[in-house]
Amino acid sequence: MTWFPPTEQPAVVSSPASGDKLSPLGAVRLTFAKPVKDVIGDARPTLTPGTPGTFSRPDAHTLVFTPSGDGFGIGTGDVHLTLPKSVALVSTTGAATRTTREISWTVPPPSTLRLQQLLAEGGYLPLDWKPSGAQVARTRAAQAAASVDAPDGTFTSRYAHTPPELQQLWKAGEANPILRGAVMMFQDTHHLTVDGFAGPAVWRELVSDTIAGKRRSDGYSYVYVHRNTPQKLTLWHNGHTVLTSPGNTGVPAAPTQLGTFPVFEHIAVTTMSGTNPDGSHYNDPGIKWVSYFNGGDALHSFNRASFGTPQSLGCVELPEASAKKVWPYTPIGTLVTIEP
Repeated sequence: MTWFPPTEQPAVVSSPASGDKLSPLGAVRLTFAKPVKDVIGDARPTLTPGTPGTFSRPDAHTLVFTPSGDGFGIGTGDVHLTLPKSVALVSTTGAATRTTREISWTVPPPSTLRLQQLLAEGGYLPLDWKPSGAQVARTRAAQAAASVDAPDGTFTSRYAHTPPELQQLWKAGEANPILRGAVMMFQDTHHLTVDGFAGPAVWRELVSDTIAGKRRSDGYSYVYVHRNTPQKLTLWHNGHTVLTSPGNTGVPAAPTQLGTFPVFEHIAVTTMSGTNPDGSHYNDPGIKWVSYFNGGDALHSFNRASFGTPQSLGCVELPEASAKKVWPYTPIGTLVTIEP
């Protein structure tokens, strides 16, 4: 006796059903109408992306994949299982079948709010976070569940005196410049590709840090630049103004763009080259204390007779003493706001 409908190819039912959601640490079960060995022999299906775990046969008709470690990964997206031979994939009701070698599921996207919570706990935000109830258990299963269904809680400022420019950037549960900068800083700290996108690699390291109770101890820095004359730069760190210095932003033909941008390159000395507004080219070696934040625009030192007026080609030029003091506070991910 069997409830499988008659099919030309060997019939199989998957759990979860093909196309359904799959937990990062959830098992996949395939139930065959015929013994597994008669359908695929001793071969094993393959998973894309590759996933740590084991296949088992709890009975002659069933094949189960149980993930281990980080499993399918938070933020993975689609997961595909490819069988050695074609089968008739049957719905759980037996009402629909299709011939295929591939069965796919979707790992639910992680919550932006949970990303913010973990980055706050890890010291990458200018805010702290506390849950309304019990802390999420420091296990991979509990953290994977919370990544999709973030617990309730409250964000509070870490510092009594936070620039209003920085406060206005924050939006709980939504993408914002503070979150992007924090992700970039986390990526750089963990030697990941710095792109500001919290993909599976970021979540893997973030969950590992959370389970281990790791917290960044370097504090939080923020730079804001007034473009109106007299132009000046302010460096804020851990609730205090560290430095205020005159600076130069871009001339009218090459203005420094207004907005907030994360530092994406941080180098002690470099050569800068490019094209002037009149079409001529420049090549300036030995530019010190450089933090690129928006395309070719950077904070850096430059020899000028005066500071406080538009003189650059988009960069924020500083006296060398000021630039040298600012540079250690502006690692990758540090936010720079250019305001009127």
